[in-house]
Amino acid sequence: MDEKHKLVPAVGREVIIFIVIFTTIFGLIGHKMGVINMINTIMRSSYSMIMDVCFYIMGVAVIAGALSGILGEFGVIALIDKLLSKLMGPLYDLPGAASLGVLTCYMSDNPAILSLAKDQNFVRYFKNYQLPALTNIGTSFGMGLIITSTMMGLKIDGSIKAALVGNLGAIIGSIVSVRIMMRFTKAYYGTDDSSLDFKELENRKLRVVREGSVGGRAINSLLEGGKNGVDMGLTIIPGVVVICSLVLLLTNGPGPEGYTGAANEGVAFLPWLGEKLSFILSPLFGFQNPSSIAVPITALGSAGAAMGLVPGLIESGSITANEIAVFTSICMCWSGYLSTHVAMMDSLGAKELTGKAIMSHTIGGICAGISANLLFKLFMLF
Repeated sequence: MDEKHKLVPAVGREVIIFIVIFTTIFGLIGHKMGVINMINTIMRSSYSMIMDVCFYIMGVAVIAGALSGILGEFGVIALIDKLLSKLMGPLYDLPGAASLGVLTCYMSDNPAILSLAKDQNFVRYFKNYQLPALTNIGTSFGMGLIITSTMMGLKIDGSIKAALVGNLGAIIGSIVSVRIMMRFTKAYYGTDDSSLDFKELENRKLRVVREGSVGGRAINSLLEGGKNGVDMGLTIIPGVVVICSLVLLLTNGPGPEGYTGAANEGVAFLPWLGEKLSFILSPLFGFQNPSSIAVPITALGSAGAAMGLVPGLIESGSITANEIAVFTSICMCWSGYLSTHVAMMDSLGAKELTGKAIMSHTIGGICAGISANLLFKLFMLF
């Protein structure tokens, strides 16, 4: 979709408001960190994002794209759609092929679903209003295997059961997130237009394949799918670097030696905000200690960083298996969505709905945590 532009006065009230907000935010951050330290941290964090995160995501996207290409070429996606359409339709209002995106993200990370969205044999099962919701359902299961296995390995009684319950909570959160997002996408796109104009494929009895031998088709589908992964990896770099650097700046605190301008330092604003809201959030999530709120708050920007906080909470005796269930569901459902949602929606050509996607997923993650809390308490009765 082409960007929409409009003409506004060259200098107006908007300029003054922007300058006030911009200087206030970064003035306060610079006052706490030191202006030079703040600038160095932003630059080094951005570099770290590109080298450690973006290239990793690109690698995941290349593999996921290659896998999508060969699965689509030989009809596996068509089979999955046929087998799971009866399940995905009532739960998510999505075709059965979307389950492949769930599995791909669960085994890797959120942006892996973008490589699937470049595959015509995958996209053809979706209508226009369903495609933007891939961001929400993919993110809901991002890093699921890593998070679940990590939580299961924690030295706390009931961690395995808690991690499995957390997965159930994440599923509930994903349904809430996708269903809310669908209300916005239906209003924006309508419900009639197909994502691809393949009139001869509407009955889903035919699919597109490449010409040539079986071996040639396999190689070409792998390479073309991998190329789509490279394109996606490059596309998401601006969003990941800008948004994730800002989120980390607001999430992390100073280093062991204070503010030095090192990468990933910050002013710990989001954890502070979480502490202030703990009187609401702790009862909903069943937290026994207000410090536990740091985990879901950190998961807004990075699920990996959030999981890194859990062993310290266990050592201090601040959490039980109930918290492990909630941590699993929220870390899995949110999985750093503030760091990736903007780039993912832009890559899907639906950046106009980015705010709606973030709002929907915020609600979905909260519902995931609440559901895990209630389900774990229920299971402990038996």
